[in-house]
Amino acid sequence: MKRSILILLSSVLLFSLQVAAQTSKADELLKAFVAETKVPGLSISISQKGKLVFSKGYGFEDLEKQTPVDPSKTKFRIGSVSKTVTAAGLAQLYEAGKIDLDAPIETYVPSWPAKGETITLRMLAGHLAGIRHYKGLEFMSNKKYETVTEGLDIFMNDPYINKPGTEYAYSSYGWNLISAAMETAANEDFLSFMQTDVFNALDMENTEADHADRKIDRRTKFYQFRNGKVIDAPYVDNSYKWAGGGFVGTTEDLCKFGQAHMQSGYLKESTLNEWMKGQTTNAGKATNYGIGWRTFERPNGQTYYGHSGGSVGGITYFLIHKPSQTVLAITGNMDPLNYDGLQFDLMELFIN
Repeated sequence: MKRSILILLSSVLLFSLQVAAQTSKADELLKAFVAETKVPGLSISISQKGKLVFSKGYGFEDLEKQTPVDPSKTKFRIGSVSKTVTAAGLAQLYEAGKIDLDAPIETYVPSWPAKGETITLRMLAGHLAGIRHYKGLEFMSNKKYETVTEGLDIFMNDPYINKPGTEYAYSSYGWNLISAAMETAANEDFLSFMQTDVFNALDMENTEADHADRKIDRRTKFYQFRNGKVIDAPYVDNSYKWAGGGFVGTTEDLCKFGQAHMQSGYLKESTLNEWMKGQTTNAGKATNYGIGWRTFERPNGQTYYGHSGGSVGGITYFLIHKPSQTVLAITGNMDPLNYDGLQFDLMELFIN
């Protein structure tokens, strides 16, 4: 009995030492990154099997007020990680039988103009529909769009940039069209649906639409790095692209979101597999992009699912590792900001 207790205590002590070493190394890497890039504020959260194992803020959400970053409260622009979050809402409609991924988009958006080709929600969600991406200064839009369908006017009359199904061509605007279809299927405003069926359902209390014209509690200020200096980012209004890049949230909320996608529960196992499995072109070429989820194959053989997100004043990475049930979310309140593989180094520090 005494021997068993000693072995158990030794194992616990060894595990505690390993965790301490991991967190110390992670902290060291992150402090060096913040110092090198001069990012004003950085938030990172890592969870395993539903529990936070590392969650810390660096720097400030507001340089002038010197408000420290809090990973449980400070809301950053998550950019295109919004696509992955929106994909969860699409999955809910799919499991409820309200969405057919392979029906012509006119089934849900009758106003979509005939262009001689059929596009579907599956194509749109995998960037295979031939919808264009931003052009000119559209990424810097400061116009308020009152509805999802109003935002379609930006691109709906433009020709397809390629024959749908033949090429992978990344497009945030494709997700505008998805959100319009979701409104029809849910018979509900897109943002209201996302609030109830995704954010509330997953206890994501600090994730919401980035309404530029409203005061949002603990929303970080946004910065840019120009000519060697950190400056305030210009005013932008992301109401033209809620589904594809318009949400703000915390890294701890993203950990909750990621943990809900490890195994069946919030969604069926079959849905999780279908959403994360990379699609192919009509010719069978792999895209490494499923339905709002990108596949990251690492040289060391590890496979991650998730997304990156670039915004005016914000750069985010969100990754999950299913075998170890590990989630990583890291975001900064400045652009440009190159993590240069740091997100993978930190992930591997904890899964190993």
